[in-house]
Amino acid sequence: MHTAERLKKVPPYLFMTLRNKINEAKKRGVDVISLAIGDPVDPTPERVVAALAKAAADPENHRYPTDEEWGMMAFREAVARWYGRRYGVGLDPAREIVALIGSKEGCHHFALGVVNAGDTVLVTDPGYPGYKPSIWFVGAEPYPVPIRAENGFLPSLSDIPSEVARKAAAFYLNYPNNPTGAVATRGFLDELVAFAKSYDIAICYDNPYSEVVFGVERLSFLSAAGAKEVGVELNSLSKPFNMTGWRIGMACGNPDIVGAIAKVKSNTDSGIFNAIQYAGIEALDNCDDFTEKMVEIYRMRREKVLSTLRELGWRYEAPKGTFYLWAPVPKGYTSAEFCEYLFEKCAVVSAPGSAYGVNGEGYIRLSLTVEEKRLEEALQRMRERLPKFEFA
Repeated sequence: MHTAERLKKVPPYLFMTLRNKINEAKKRGVDVISLAIGDPVDPTPERVVAALAKAAADPENHRYPTDEEWGMMAFREAVARWYGRRYGVGLDPAREIVALIGSKEGCHHFALGVVNAGDTVLVTDPGYPGYKPSIWFVGAEPYPVPIRAENGFLPSLSDIPSEVARKAAAFYLNYPNNPTGAVATRGFLDELVAFAKSYDIAICYDNPYSEVVFGVERLSFLSAAGAKEVGVELNSLSKPFNMTGWRIGMACGNPDIVGAIAKVKSNTDSGIFNAIQYAGIEALDNCDDFTEKMVEIYRMRREKVLSTLRELGWRYEAPKGTFYLWAPVPKGYTSAEFCEYLFEKCAVVSAPGSAYGVNGEGYIRLSLTVEEKRLEEALQRMRERLPKFEFA
């Protein structure tokens, strides 16, 4: 028996590897604290859970989902209201929105709907590890576009060789950025739209952290003039409403691309359970205050971690988005070596920057999605067990 050649290009999924490491250590009796995985521990809003329970009790919702290709019209209308209220973006629920089983699914279906075998696809480096497998699965090749601290971890579009840009079919990027925490500006989004138009490149703008920003403007790619002409934005209820396990999100924007994603989806699965879509409507329409509360919680956790890092010798200005900190490693360590050192000394798990691309070397990613007491314990261990570090 043989398996597909395409799978040989795909490395083990980072977060499954980290979970395995954590579980193995726990079996040995190690009190592990993970700051590696971005999965909120705080519960989903009670009113969202209640909406799910009510809808799940209705036998009408026990059948195949309503309008399985695109998602319930009522859910898509709620997405349009949310985008209008939060970002000032107008969307047509009938043509410009498709419901997704999380934005990760959208990354995959975008490639299937837009990219052909042999195409070149631009992808930021470092970047979310899930983008490259989607590109490989359709027989295309990712082209890494470096993002560096000196440019605010935004890609320098003018540095992309014109011969590469002319061949590129699409561009995957996301801001607020995983893993760096960087945020986009309106000027950059305008530049991105112009770049995409100039080279006829379809933009897949993955934006599940859109609400998690600190002291800067929340932005949608679709806020930029002409954005709908060149791409789509993926978003999710996972981060703003602590609904990672619920698996519900959306692709919005260019109607041709949204339609292509819907066509792929209708030939892949049977849609999202109606009860989850009704719960999603409740979240989108009535839980803005919950999102603001969570952002404040992340801000306080963020300051605690930054304070500890500064005590230990770090001197860096953290970017203003996501619930991650992208910290440079001390002098003398690779990112993997420092993660291992932190684990051995403190039983604290972090994610090595090298796992996000070659340009991620020299950094680790720390997540703020951990209970307060456990975060305090992790930071106390670091203060007690680690020396003051030097940096290049």
